[in-house]
This record gives sequence, C-alpha cells and structure tokens, in this order.
Amino acid sequence: MNIGSSTQDFNALRYPIGTFTFGQSYSTAETSQHIVGLDELPIKLTELVGKWGDDRLDTPYRPEGWTVRQLVHHVADSHMNGYIRTKLALTEANPTIKPYEEGDWATLPDSRLDIAPSLVILRSLHQRWVAVLSQLDEAGLARTFYHPGSGYTYTLAEQAAHYAWHSEHHYQHINRLAERNGWK
Repeated sequence: MNIGSSTQDFNALRYPIGTFTFGQSYSTAETSQHIVGLDELPIKLTELVGKWGDDRLDTPYRPEGWTVRQLVHHVADSHMNGYIRTKLALTEANPTIKPYEEGDWATLPDSRLDIAPSLVILRSLHQRWVAVLSQLDEAGLARTFYHPGSGYTYTLAEQAAHYAWHSEHHYQHINRLAERNGWK
C-alpha cells in the first residue's frame, strides 16, 4: 500500500461519511430531515451496541482512535452540550457558549463506565431536543449562538445539521467497525 492510499484509508476511517461543511443554509424541509436523524440516533445506537460485551466496547474504531465505549460517552457529552446551546440560543440574544475539551473529557473516569447510562441519556435528551427543535419556525431556526473556540456563529438550523451529521458520523464509526470485524 502506498502512502497516498494509506492516508486515504485513514481518512475513510476517521471521516466515514465525510466532513461537515460549515457556513451552509438549510431549508425547513432539510432541517426537518436533520431532526429526524437526531430522533433516530438513540434507537439505532442502542440496537447496534446495547448488547455488546467489554471486548467489543473497548475496541478502538480506528488505529489511535477512541474505543466504542468512549465514543458512546462522547456522543452523550457532546449532545448534552448541544442541547444546552440550543436552549441558550432560544432564550438569549446570540449568547457566547462555553466550549469544552472533548479529548480530555473522553479520558475522565466516567468514560470507562458501562455505556447504559449514556444510552439512556441519549434517548431522554434527544426526546427533549427533538421536541424543542421540531416546534421552531424559520425565525426560531435562525436564532444564533457564538462559539469562541471556532470564532463561528451558528444558527440553530446549522446546529441541527451539524449534530445530525455528528450522530451519523459516530454511528458509522461503530457500524463500520462491526462490519470489518464480522460483528453484525
């Protein structure tokens, strides 16, 4: 295998559905599809990994990547932050949100716990998040928050798209690991 294909293989493992493109605008129909993706993630993820043992959960999804266990906990951590950012944007004028160090969070002691608490969090959290997002009109979806880490201002429509991508991105990390290892 040459260097080019090795890099290509690594990128395919790292970004199984490609990278997210910031700065796009989304129609209400597209946002509705993103909300459906958020609604479906907890069930899809639970069906995929809910009965896995420690041997599978402690397998990295790629070389030098997080384990499945860390990914599940990361999705819960990330989406809790996303939900809070949604509520801040709906109740304040372009609030500046608090970034967090996701890589550091993935090494804290709770990242080694059973995944059941994070799967329960995701199911409950997404139920609430979808309830909020699905009731927003164009003006609500145009509400914004500022992310000082990226220097970027997000609309809630773009945030919904980003988290729908994030959901599928990490789901596919795990799904493709399962396919590669014959676990499906």
